[in-house]
Amino acid sequence: MLRLTLTFMALLVGLVAATQTQVAGRIVNARKKPLAGVNITIKDSYDGATTDSLGNFSFSTTATGSQVVQAEMTGYKLFQQSYMLNGQPLKLEILMKEAVDEMTAVVITAGSFEASDKKKTTVLSSLDVVTTASGNGDVTGALKTLPGAQQVGESEGLFVRGGTAAETKTFIDGTVVNNFFFSSTPGIATRGRFSPFIFKGTVFSTGGYSALYGQAMSSALILESIDLPDQTSGSINASVIGVGGGYQHLDKNKRYSFGGSYNYTDLRLAFALIKQRQEYEDVPVFHTADANFRIKTSKTGMLKYYGQFGTNKLKFYTNSIDTLGYLDGFGIANTNYYHNLSYRESFGRWKMNLGASYTYNKDNVEGGLYAMDKQQVQVDPLFFKNFKQRNIGNYFNAKWVMERKIKGLSAVRGGLEYNHNNDDIRYTAFDGQVFNFLVKDRITSAFAEADIYVTNNIAAKLGGRYEHSTLLNKSNIAPRLSLAYKINKESQASLAYGVFYQNPERQYFPSFVDLNFTKATHYIAQYQRVTSLTTFRTELFYKKYDQLIKTAVQNFQPIATGNTGFGDAKGIEVFWRDKKTVKNLDYWISYSYLHTQRDYLNFPEAIQPSFAATHTASLVLKRFVTKWKTQFNAAYNYASGRPYYYILPEQTGFKFVDRGQTKAYNNLSLSVNYLPNIGNSKSKVFAVYVLSVSNVLGFDQVFNYQYSYNGFRKEAIRPPSRTFVFIGAFLSFGIDRSQEAINSNL
Repeated sequence: MLRLTLTFMALLVGLVAATQTQVAGRIVNARKKPLAGVNITIKDSYDGATTDSLGNFSFSTTATGSQVVQAEMTGYKLFQQSYMLNGQPLKLEILMKEAVDEMTAVVITAGSFEASDKKKTTVLSSLDVVTTASGNGDVTGALKTLPGAQQVGESEGLFVRGGTAAETKTFIDGTVVNNFFFSSTPGIATRGRFSPFIFKGTVFSTGGYSALYGQAMSSALILESIDLPDQTSGSINASVIGVGGGYQHLDKNKRYSFGGSYNYTDLRLAFALIKQRQEYEDVPVFHTADANFRIKTSKTGMLKYYGQFGTNKLKFYTNSIDTLGYLDGFGIANTNYYHNLSYRESFGRWKMNLGASYTYNKDNVEGGLYAMDKQQVQVDPLFFKNFKQRNIGNYFNAKWVMERKIKGLSAVRGGLEYNHNNDDIRYTAFDGQVFNFLVKDRITSAFAEADIYVTNNIAAKLGGRYEHSTLLNKSNIAPRLSLAYKINKESQASLAYGVFYQNPERQYFPSFVDLNFTKATHYIAQYQRVTSLTTFRTELFYKKYDQLIKTAVQNFQPIATGNTGFGDAKGIEVFWRDKKTVKNLDYWISYSYLHTQRDYLNFPEAIQPSFAATHTASLVLKRFVTKWKTQFNAAYNYASGRPYYYILPEQTGFKFVDRGQTKAYNNLSLSVNYLPNIGNSKSKVFAVYVLSVSNVLGFDQVFNYQYSYNGFRKEAIRPPSRTFVFIGAFLSFGIDRSQEAINSNL
């Protein structure tokens, strides 16, 4: 019996052994490097193994017939393949592809500084903006501490990589914003109209940006407004320059919110304490109000509205550079409305974004030559100084974008955009003659692009944009391409190429000649290394300009003569931000080298434009002292001297009458924020007290030079005051923002 049993068992073991299959092999990634720790099994069985350090595996299985072999590892796509198991050894060589994951995938960043609640490459948040000492609470003021932006103080706007301020466009929730800044005044840079706290995301793109954005030849500032607020809250502010308040209500179920604010700014007290270079008859006074509502239409849908209304008025005199003993007068009254409506929704794998914005802007401008008793006079040949001009602009922009995920993070998107621009200008000359100009333009655009993620380490963005302008009666096609390669967990390299077109500025219309789009071609190479506490970026760029506007002078006014201008800009930029090395200290350093020349406007040859400095640098420091409940901020800005020219027409063209270079620009600004209620959870009112001083060391800053009409005399263009001091108090009810200010800077 025992012998029979042993014989039966031997036969059974032999039968089982005969039906077993040996499965062995090696698993590698796309670069043929072995993968250790991969779990490989026969699907729906317990037969399997784990790869060793060389990617090798081996196991036996009793399964027979067609079976699915699967391999699994975090960060890689599931491998599944059918094989026939018949007892014969099976040798496998398996290639596993990386699973593209948003948390670990490469991010295409060439040419862009991003700050949002989604991106790992966050650089400047809203709180960074208001706590940057030299920023003066203005979005663009803080962005001037980043590489690429110039330290231009005599005119508003962002001058980026050799481009004019008009070549940078601003977008809110996808649609373009006209009149982002308050209306221009001679020799004084005006602020942006929008509070940084209405935005949750900021992309400052110095070149190579997406095909979704057009009519911006040099740079794009892309802002995304907040969705629902954290909770219901109110606010009050008071300072030496004005008062204001606001209220935001959040539905208890967090389905919708609404709110608004009002601010009154009056600079009389500030100008009485701090002497200005201008003599004001009407000191600047601003009234601004805004309103918003936000509705969560579904789990993935959001409808948002933001509207703003503002008025301001000023008038001042300066000593006339043309006629000694007389005054040049300038006055402006501005009314501005802005409305933005956006809607986003997801439909399965499709996402839709709709947006529309409307801007109404009215400027009543007057200029004149005045005697010392402030009576307007007419002096030959300076009659042109006495004028009035009324500008009314109506601007409508609408954009529709559809996006579909393909696989992983890969996606395609495309859409349409429509711009309706209407400028109505009435000019009244010194002798009472009235000239009316009406400039209308309709720009229709179509765009498409694809995000292609080959692996977590390799990605590309390929796109193009088509535009047609009725004013020019011309069309263009602009290709865009970006590539990114992830070197390791913290480092990546990117490349970007793009062609960008833009309509000539409104001041050159109506035109006596046919004009074309101005054009710039961008080439960018970038390396960056980002950790949770540090950011390092460096970029090389080259930008080629074509079809720039050339001008002549008629009746003391520039007129366009064609698109024969050209130029280029090239350089290197470096940015370093560090919250790690020194405890409780956050600082960043930026540096830009720029070599640029243009032959445009009335330039006799290709020269460096007067708004461009060869070297610019910034150092920003922020330190919060918990014991004192106080945050200390400092910013130092530097720019090498900028060129200046006076060019006069002659029979054979234009010639230089004078040229030179300004002294270097230096500015040290300090600010202190005191938060007495920090850490008090029972407090219902939270306060922040602010003291800020610009140009603390009193540097003599010369932005440029202005000339008399004949070029015989020149005068330095300087800031309105050598230093400026701001003192204010900001109170919030129902929600404490002070802790955010600390956490963002530790």
